[in-house]
Amino acid sequence: MDSNYIESYNDLQVHQLMLLDSARNQAYRQAVFDNKDFIQGKIVLDIGCGTGILSVFCAQAGAAKVYGVEASGINEIAKNIVKENKFENIIEIINSRIEDVTLPSKVDIIISEWMGFYLFHEGMLKSILEARDKFLKPEGVMFPESATLFAAPISVPSYFEKWSDIDGVSMNTFGEKIRIEASKKPVISAIEPDCILSDPEIVTWIDLKEITQEELKLMEAEHLVVCNKSGKYQGICLWFSCTFPSQDTEPIILSTGPEDPKTHWKQTIIVLPTEIEVEKGAPIAYKLSLKASEDSFRKYNLEVTMLDSNEIQHPEYCSCYMTKCIVIRAMLDKYEKDNSARA
Repeated sequence: MDSNYIESYNDLQVHQLMLLDSARNQAYRQAVFDNKDFIQGKIVLDIGCGTGILSVFCAQAGAAKVYGVEASGINEIAKNIVKENKFENIIEIINSRIEDVTLPSKVDIIISEWMGFYLFHEGMLKSILEARDKFLKPEGVMFPESATLFAAPISVPSYFEKWSDIDGVSMNTFGEKIRIEASKKPVISAIEPDCILSDPEIVTWIDLKEITQEELKLMEAEHLVVCNKSGKYQGICLWFSCTFPSQDTEPIILSTGPEDPKTHWKQTIIVLPTEIEVEKGAPIAYKLSLKASEDSFRKYNLEVTMLDSNEIQHPEYCSCYMTKCIVIRAMLDKYEKDNSARA
């Protein structure tokens, strides 16, 4: 399984897709150059360096030594790109799995573009954490330093609504089969912002310096959200953001949400087998589970469980249209006004 994963990165089109992802490249480049004073004279480890673009960024920023580790055959292209940019004396490309690498010393910085669809797909993070524990100095820095996974209910009309008239022929029976197939595994697609039915909720947040392998085995979140528009609730949308350290400015954030510049990650959709009509102000409750596969550490099983919003505790200032929440909001507003009047 690991060999198949490594061999998949021999495909030049995979790297073409990443290299043409301007949002991805610019976030990493800005993060590196905003930390130029810190990087100068330091030792950097670039894990899964691919064609070597991140290694070159670090060399351009003044790193004393960069180890670019790449297990696939693309490492030969990376070596030529290092020569093309005249950094042979700084960047060393190592053709190996990171788990098998030996370095002469600890490193100051680990940089890697390890993120997969819905952040955790591909399971490369396990390798990053092993390298962190083995190679990173105690005061060392991770690029990125943290990551957040978001979720929100969505409408996905392309799976539910376009089959009633295909050039004058009703194909709803076929559309039903397509929808059922789509509900069995996540779908990767670019979602328009107006398809999102509520504000997003955080599924999980990870600190790359602190997260453990054990904590990655199972991640669960129970959400109650309030629709900010009427529509058809047809799925759950997942996306992520990564935060990079910055010495001089606000942290740099690479976000893959529907409202952000398009990236090759797009968004991940969990299509529901049926649709539910919802009104503005309606509460939606669900539980999302990400469980590491027992068959392959590079895969996760995603599961959405629909919950009864009547049985879930609502937040104190819940804005949904349920009577109990309207009453509680009115009482809290009155309490605040009375306190303000006394003050």
